Amino acid sequence: MRAILFAALLFLRVIALAKEPSKFEHGRSFLADDKAPSLNVSSCPGYVVASQQETRNGLTIQLTLAGPACNAFGHDVANLTVQVVYETTTRLHVNIYDTEQRQFTIPPDVVPLSAGDDDATLTTGADLEFHHNTHPFEFWITRRSEPDATPLFDTRLQSLPPTPIPALVPGDNSTAFDGFSLVFEDQYLQLTSALPHGANIYGLGEVLASSGFRRDVGTDGGSGTLQTFWARDSPDPIDENIYGSHPIYLEHRYDESTRRAKSHGVFHFGAAGSDILLQTPPSSPVSLIQYRLVGGTLDFYFFSGPSPQEVIEQYGELIGLPTWQPAWGFGFQLCRWGYANVSETREQVAKMREANIPLEVMWNDIDVYHALRDFTTDPDSFPADQLKDFIAELTANHQHYIPIVDAAIAKLVNDSDVYDPYTRGNELDVWLKNPDGTEYLGQVWPGYTVFPDWFANNTQTFWTEGLRNWSNSGVNFSGIWLDMNEASSFCIGSCGTGANLTAATIPTMFFPGTPGNLVTDYPEGYNATIWGPSGNITINGTLTFGNASSPPPALVKRGLGEAAEPGVNLNSPPYALHNADGFLSTHTVSTNATHANGLVELDVHNLWGLMEEKATHRALLDVHPGKRPFLISRSTFPSSGRYTGHWLGDNISKWQYMAQSIQGMLQFQLYQIPFVGADTCGFQGNTDEELCGRWMQLSAFMPFYRNHNVRSALSQEPYRWESVANASRTAIGIRYSLLPYWYTLFANASLRGSPPIRALFYEFPDEPELFAVDRQYLVGRDLLVTPVLTPNVSTVEGIFPGQGRAIWRDWYTHKVVDATVSANTTLDAPLGHINVHIRDGSALLLHDTPAYTIEETREGPFALLVAQAADGYAFGTAYLDDGETVPPTPNTTLRISSRKGTVSIVPNGNFEIAQTLDKITVLGASDASPAEVSVNGKPVKSWEFDSEVQRLVVSGIHGDLNVPVTVSWK
Repeated sequence: MRAILFAALLFLRVIALAKEPSKFEHGRSFLADDKAPSLNVSSCPGYVVASQQETRNGLTIQLTLAGPACNAFGHDVANLTVQVVYETTTRLHVNIYDTEQRQFTIPPDVVPLSAGDDDATLTTGADLEFHHNTHPFEFWITRRSEPDATPLFDTRLQSLPPTPIPALVPGDNSTAFDGFSLVFEDQYLQLTSALPHGANIYGLGEVLASSGFRRDVGTDGGSGTLQTFWARDSPDPIDENIYGSHPIYLEHRYDESTRRAKSHGVFHFGAAGSDILLQTPPSSPVSLIQYRLVGGTLDFYFFSGPSPQEVIEQYGELIGLPTWQPAWGFGFQLCRWGYANVSETREQVAKMREANIPLEVMWNDIDVYHALRDFTTDPDSFPADQLKDFIAELTANHQHYIPIVDAAIAKLVNDSDVYDPYTRGNELDVWLKNPDGTEYLGQVWPGYTVFPDWFANNTQTFWTEGLRNWSNSGVNFSGIWLDMNEASSFCIGSCGTGANLTAATIPTMFFPGTPGNLVTDYPEGYNATIWGPSGNITINGTLTFGNASSPPPALVKRGLGEAAEPGVNLNSPPYALHNADGFLSTHTVSTNATHANGLVELDVHNLWGLMEEKATHRALLDVHPGKRPFLISRSTFPSSGRYTGHWLGDNISKWQYMAQSIQGMLQFQLYQIPFVGADTCGFQGNTDEELCGRWMQLSAFMPFYRNHNVRSALSQEPYRWESVANASRTAIGIRYSLLPYWYTLFANASLRGSPPIRALFYEFPDEPELFAVDRQYLVGRDLLVTPVLTPNVSTVEGIFPGQGRAIWRDWYTHKVVDATVSANTTLDAPLGHINVHIRDGSALLLHDTPAYTIEETREGPFALLVAQAADGYAFGTAYLDDGETVPPTPNTTLRISSRKGTVSIVPNGNFEIAQTLDKITVLGASDASPAEVSVNGKPVKSWEFDSEVQRLVVSGIHGDLNVPVTVSWK
């Protein structure tokens, strides 16, 4: 959250890191020799096959160095093993590891992976096929159905461009490509694959990429991509490493001759800090991807797809499917860092009610804490008894409360200090240690801090006790917000040795909004000096946006940081990762910090957030037995979606960051963390009326919907401006009516890994004009969202997928869009209006009467919206259960189908549906008004027909959805 303060904290003392020898310096029998690193891979010999053996479901290959060790950034490992396993029909596993197995690998209890089918027939019948050469060892992956097509992954030197290749980042020679041989050293691993020229690559995050959702591979005017994987607390920079690490990509490959496309996925399963580079050398007929790791192994999984959705589902099958969300989690949520006390927090809830803007969840930031310490409440501003009463009021109104939990735990600073969580953690021995076994100290908001060691035996007990005791004290939370969990620390190294512990609290003057550090930034074009601190669109009838004719500045790449000088030790691996903070221990736990099982932070840094999420998820199951845990977390890793949702971090109140939130949302669908959203209206800086209104509409069509801003910035609760309030009421009303659709999409995510939010090409894979579109998206397969992402406009450009073969209808009017084929169409988009369109062939169960809260909405009747295709076809499903119980729980799925003149609903399941179906709307029903309409064979008179939009509306049905319902017309 509050990484924006890091620059202001440079006054803090920086303690030099202890120079701890690498674990590889103790007995390097598995290394080739002991030469100093050459810092150049051009002479690396690669490996040759020494022996190989077929196994029941694959192949085991033994490798040895093909020549003298190069010791490029470490010490070459002499002997490697390649394990090839055909795990399922669609998944191939290729693991290259040191034969003596001394390199770090992710423990299976941290990230349990699906074991596969153990089916011997897969070696000849699986979708993908492994091939290899022996001298040198090279491998490539093809589709078994297309053995002569360009391989999906290809490490052969003959397939790659000649080296050397100039630096990807001008002036940074460490981003040049000196050689493509397989390199496997104790502190450096390298593997390179050819890609089709200009490949469509998606994923490899978390990142706000200047190129958009589709990654820059160095063609079409791009410069390529250098993506670093090192979890980092930074306020949403462009093209740099940030909070999470997800080394998976989806490639979508289009065949010009057949005009058909197929997708596949490639996942590197490892936690080591790494750089992944995408580049197309000048005049090269191919692009390439190169993996550079500072540890671990080369453990790859390949997914055959062939559709984008299938790739994502296959990835979910491996790492685990997303957690079940409670129904209330889809409601609108409000937070601010700066609600000064319980009374002010309560006042915001009341004002939302007065403005009739639905509010489901109220959040508190670190304001709630006493002395900024986890699991406490401030005795003056948030006394426990008052907070308990406030939460009880929310509960009585079917609303919810979520507080923040920061990653670091305050250390006791003197003998008179009392802080039970620290004392209890000492008793249970759960803190991260220095290499010499002493307590590792960081520095975060409460001052000197310690960090839970998730590998220690008692940490789960400690964490569960902390959350349970906090809840019992009066903070009866419905969910938890995990922040600062990269983990973040404001000093380098264990910073408390010999220090005055009482002097480490962060001075309040460095918090935004306090005297001396006021928030003054506004979106582009607004000049507070001229117009005052209102953020209004107009003042005295004059537009406040300074230059209405100019779009906001384009996103540009920021400079990449340089790491410290190389050296063979834990603190500075010889290969300097392009961590944007430079030295790997900057603003986080030091790389030589030591865990209970002897692991060092260098190897497990990227796992910290995931392990905290697992522990919190388990704790919430203990605190709220039988109820679905609701978590939102910042730092994530593969499989985090099994435990948590994610918000997109400390974004900025600017138009381009609103647009960037779409690519962020699309990334996390691929990462199997589908419950995701941005800080609506922006977190940093001041928003303004127009930006906030447009953003409130956009976020209403994102899974996680929260408005949150920084302390003492311009207030941005949606009732602050009438235009924003109107836009919010409309958008939230649509969102709540669509809750059964949202809920079904997320049930499908939890059951099968299907992405609720989809890039346009997911549903229309053979349309190249869609491959780069990320300013529009689909909710499920049926709703197209086209938001306004620029200021001072009343129209928006959007493409309608289908190349003229799909019928798209306006959500509001139900009129068919007269869309330009395969190109943008101009749509009206006055202030307060977001364009949403319904795809033909869809059948959506809706709530007929959206209410103030999710529970009240769910208690009301259902409606059905059917948009028939030209032949009368439509299909949809709706998953229904109680909305809060941890599955398996009673549930019913409604199967909705239509043909000309008929719509039928058939239930299947054991959940008793209390609400009735009161209305059915059929679009494209017929060219002329029906002569008769029947429900379950009985004629009814309560229907209307609009010939202009071919709309039949049948009301007053009161249908029982526990039995089949059929509506027909002649």
